[in-house]
This record gives sequence, C-alpha cells and structure tokens, in this order.
Amino acid sequence: MPEINSGFIEPLRLVEHGDAMGATYTVNLYGQDRAAMAAAIDAAFSEVGRLDALLSNYRSGSEWSAMNRSAAQEPVRLSAELFQLLSTCMEYSRESEGAFDIAVGPLMKLWGFYKGTGRLPGPEEVAAVLPNVGYQHIHLDAEAQTIWFDRTGVELDPGGVGKGYAVDCMVDVLRQRGFQSALVSGSDSTIYGLGAPPSEPKGWQVGIKDSRKPRQILAEVFLKDMSMSTSGSYEKFFRAEGRKWTHIMDPLTGYPAPGSGSVSVIAPRTIDSEAWAKPYFIKGREWAAQHKPKKFRACFCAGGTEEPCVWLS
Repeated sequence: MPEINSGFIEPLRLVEHGDAMGATYTVNLYGQDRAAMAAAIDAAFSEVGRLDALLSNYRSGSEWSAMNRSAAQEPVRLSAELFQLLSTCMEYSRESEGAFDIAVGPLMKLWGFYKGTGRLPGPEEVAAVLPNVGYQHIHLDAEAQTIWFDRTGVELDPGGVGKGYAVDCMVDVLRQRGFQSALVSGSDSTIYGLGAPPSEPKGWQVGIKDSRKPRQILAEVFLKDMSMSTSGSYEKFFRAEGRKWTHIMDPLTGYPAPGSGSVSVIAPRTIDSEAWAKPYFIKGREWAAQHKPKKFRACFCAGGTEEPCVWLS
C-alpha cells in the first residue's frame, strides 16, 4: 500500500523493459494506481509491438518490407500512418541537404549493419551500390497515398527514425491514459521525459556518455516534456585497416561518417531529435550551427579532451 503522510500519498513507480524493432525499450512510470499503471505500460508496449509489425524491415510481412519489394515495379498504396511518416522523412532529407536519407538501406546491407556487426566492402562494391541510394529516387503522391521508386535496387531503412517514432507513440499512449510523469527510452540513445519525477521538478536527469569511455558521463541534462537522442561512434562499429567504422552512414559518400565522439540533440519530439542527430554527426558543428531549428539544442562531445562538450542552443 502507498505510504500516507499528512494527507500526501507517496507516488508509486513501475519500470518495465521490452524488445522490439531491434531495440530494448524501457518505461519508467510514476502514478498512484498500480493496476492502472501496469495497464498503461502494457498498452505502451502493445503500441511498439504494433509499430514493429508495421515498420520492421526484418519482418517479411510488414508494410515496410512489402513496400521495399514492390515500389520499384509500380506505385504502392500506403496506410495513412506510413505515408505521413515517409513524408516527414523526406522533409528531413531536404532540410539536411541529403545528410539524413531514409533510402540508405543498400549501404546498411553492404556494410554488414543489417542483421550483422559490420564488414569492410571494397571501393568497387560501394561504387556499385551508391547509385541506388538517395531520397531523390523516392516519389510520394499525396492524393493517391502511394510511393514509387524510380529505379530498382532502392531500399528504405527505418533505422534513422524508427526508435524516435516508437518512443513518441508510447508517450502518447501514457498521456491518453492520464499519466504525467514518465521516462521512455529506446536503447538508452533515444529518450523522452514526460513531465518530471516527484523528486525533481526540473525534469528527468539523463547523462551524455563519453564515447571513449561509455561508463563515464560528460554532461547531464534535465528533460521535461522534451526528448534527447544521441548518435555516437560508440554505438555500433567494427575495426578494420586500423580504424573504427561506425554504423552512421553518410549517404552522399557511401561510407560511414568519419566523425568521432557523439552528438546529442534535444527537441520537443523524439522523432525529430533522433533524425537530426545523424546529420549533425555527419556534417559537424559548424554546419549544425547554421541548420539547427530554433527549438532544438545540440551537444557535441569529443570525449577525453579539455573541451569535452560544446552546446549549440
């Protein structure tokens, strides 16, 4: 039973984890009614399960996979939800000058980051695949709600926005059930703080890790109805020919981005923070300073230096 002290009811806290869409999701929820909290968390995980069936490129029966198989042969009619998501991705690509690209699927497979830990392809392999990469090959018809690829070999990859979109949808489920204090994350790199925890009115305190020593924290921030997503060279990578190759692919060159350290983006929506963290990592701090939306903040962390973190506000 909750402790009752001078009329104040101590909030309950529930934490649950679940795997979907190639990531581990966590819900940290505060409330007063344990049964209602458990039901809300179950509903949030049911939502991410629904999205897994819709967006996964690992599931042959998903709408995403069906689109990839057929859109180069003929226009494919999409559900309203997927059409809107892809329209948003096209906006990211245009605004980031192509640094964010949902059509990076062929490169992710070539470099072994699709269901794998990475491999080093030869230059001729990269050159052969690169013409199939690029959002300019994607054509959306808003009236017909269809998508069409203008060449064979084009393949869309949901990895750049999937976690952020899922976290936003999970938070919406919790809000709809009346909860105002929760921390929802996807693999610790994509996080949304709903409201604030009972002990800290400033919001949910989260840390930005040192890319060279991930157990060390370089900076801490408070998230209150805000998200933070991080792209870094410590997430997925392999070593070959004396260097580190990360999974953050530069769609313009066909090679992993050479940047080191990490970039964290704070934004009102998690899908936005996740999507923009990648162009900032690829393009660097000067480019980000010129292209950052006004409502966003960005933290560039080199790690192990005299100036480990630089904020753009």
